Amino acid sequence: MSQATETMPTGGDSEALSVLDARRSVPAMQLCDPGPDHAQVMRMLRSAVRVPDHGKRVPWRFVRIEGAAREALGERLATRSRERDPQASDAVIEKDRQRFLHAPVIVTVVVDQGDDPKIPASERLLSGGSVCFALLQAAQAFGFGAVWLTGWAAYDPVIRRVLGVADHEVVAGFIHIGSVRQHAPERDRPDPALLLTDWTP
Repeated sequence: MSQATETMPTGGDSEALSVLDARRSVPAMQLCDPGPDHAQVMRMLRSAVRVPDHGKRVPWRFVRIEGAAREALGERLATRSRERDPQASDAVIEKDRQRFLHAPVIVTVVVDQGDDPKIPASERLLSGGSVCFALLQAAQAFGFGAVWLTGWAAYDPVIRRVLGVADHEVVAGFIHIGSVRQHAPERDRPDPALLLTDWTP
């Protein structure tokens, strides 16, 4: 028996599990400065890329939005929002203008969905989703709040081009990261016992 097996706690690693159990999304409007600096973002990403990746395709990449770029993107969103719905109220347009202004750092996770003879696009998208989740965990490990969002901007062809997302790529999520202005209350979680069934032949 290896030393690793001998020292493995039979009840699981309670500290590691408690970190997973403590994960929660913080609404973007409750995020504020300061956000993670470059070194912290890179450290988060180093953990986030340790996800299942069938075929070692590395089908994801990152686009960071921070500083004045958030305001510039907000103006593009407001303009595009008005184009999409000329009858939209000023409040709706302003909400879109402010969409990326709350969290100081937003990491866009972009996933390659192009043709691949061996690895289905769905598996690559799931890998990208795993990156999003791992990035949430990494941000929380640094003491930041974070939330995984998409919204219409993730799918709009004009905004996708603004962000440099190619036709064969999709935006898996915008990960908003920052300090927590106000902690979100815990919400009800599903009971896994009600979700589990055993397959029998």
